[in-house]
Formats: sequence, C-alpha cells, structure tokens
Amino acid sequence: MKEFLEFLIKQITSKPEEIEITENREDDTFIYHIKVSEDDMGIVIGKEGKTIKSLRNLAKAKAIRDNVRIQVLLDESLQDSNEQNP
Repeated sequence: MKEFLEFLIKQITSKPEEIEITENREDDTFIYHIKVSEDDMGIVIGKEGKTIKSLRNLAKAKAIRDNVRIQVLLDESLQDSNEQNP
C-alpha cells in the first residue's frame, strides 16, 4: 500500500524526491502519514480538497480488495502550525 500511495503522489508533485510516507499500525488499521514539500501541498490537497479525497478513495478501494483497513493522513508542515499559534 505504501508503494501504491507513493506512486500516485509522485505522479502529481513537482518535487517527488521530497515525498515521505510513514506507516503505523494501530489495532487492525494501517495509518499512513504523507509529507510533501510546501510547494506541492496545494497540489496534493487540490481545489476544495478534491485531490486528497480522491487519493484516499483510491487507497481505500485497494485496501478493501486487500482486506485491510487504512487511514491516509496528510501531514502539514510544523512551520505553518507554529505561525498560527505563536
């Protein structure tokens, strides 16, 4: 699944070398944290969140086929959250 997500995201980003995907497991659910460069964040989120929603739907469709439960999270940069909460 990690390779599948990485493949999808590399196709739409301008800096595919900066993609980081970590996989954690809680109970019976695999949780994938995706980090991309700040320049690509808007592209991955998409207009009104449609791109990330589509990525999640594709990943969940594959997960159903593989008979596993997943959750896909897009990690925002820490710099942005520090600017909002000084």
